[in-house]
Amino acid sequence: MSWVFLTDELVYKLKKPVRHAFLDFSTIGKRHFYCGEELRLNARLAAETYRRIFPLRRDASGCFSLDGSGRVVDWLVEMKRLPPGDMLDKRIACGRLTEAEIDDVAKTLAAFYAQRQAEIDDGVAYLRHLTGEQRINRAILLRPEFALADIVSGALDIVDGLLQQLRPRIEARILRGAIVEGHGDLRPEHVCLCQPLQIIDCLEFNRSMRIIDPYDEINYLGLECEMLGAPWIRPLLVKALMCRLPDRPDAELLALYGGFRALLKARLGVAHLLETPIRHPEKWRPQAIRYIRQAEREIFSRRSRSGRKSTPVCGDA
Repeated sequence: MSWVFLTDELVYKLKKPVRHAFLDFSTIGKRHFYCGEELRLNARLAAETYRRIFPLRRDASGCFSLDGSGRVVDWLVEMKRLPPGDMLDKRIACGRLTEAEIDDVAKTLAAFYAQRQAEIDDGVAYLRHLTGEQRINRAILLRPEFALADIVSGALDIVDGLLQQLRPRIEARILRGAIVEGHGDLRPEHVCLCQPLQIIDCLEFNRSMRIIDPYDEINYLGLECEMLGAPWIRPLLVKALMCRLPDRPDAELLALYGGFRALLKARLGVAHLLETPIRHPEKWRPQAIRYIRQAEREIFSRRSRSGRKSTPVCGDA
């Protein structure tokens, strides 16, 4: 969706003139608008990183410049370059991560969600997103060329059933004000453990995809940390969120959230095999199988705990 240009200290992001079902960057006016949205939205969790937007110009001789004269032909977002070794995924990989650092992430996110306005009128967008994306999950993951049907059919059926069964619980959470406008794409590679903490790359191009249950979003971050080998992170994230937003979903709803997100990640992986040219063709099917297995764990292990009595989470039990 974008080209990213790196210098020693700064990063420049130029949106591609593309249009998909979920975004439209097809005109310079729209790219200008979404550059502004990227700056505005990321100021919430990464104000130190996102600096400004400014025009790309082309002069009469055809030369492009960032600070010269000529006609404005596009717009860029300027960002401060972050230390790659401090991104959460890299810290997990090298084992250089402390519980205090995760506590900082957890408390920052919990405070962020607690400050968001309840999306009661627009909360239906969250349900539309879950049901619509699950239909696409099924359509893509069951394509015969991927040979995943025997592996994924059971998980797809269970998530479909949970979506139908638990729809009234999600609707009740919408009416209680539990759904907010969140980050939209919260993954370990978007969390920088520098000072101050920076959580970058908020999904700017489609507001409906940012309307979400905070427990869904923070559970997904924990799921991705678990996939990288750090399952201990997820309970800390959820614990901090419960201290600020005690209306925690029950185990079945969390199972739905985790299963859905894992299937979505599996689908996004194999969808790369439909591109031309295919980048890293050997990578995507094995990755999809890993996420399908994770979906099964999300569905079965969390649902099995639905009858257990919950324990205190804010402070010592």
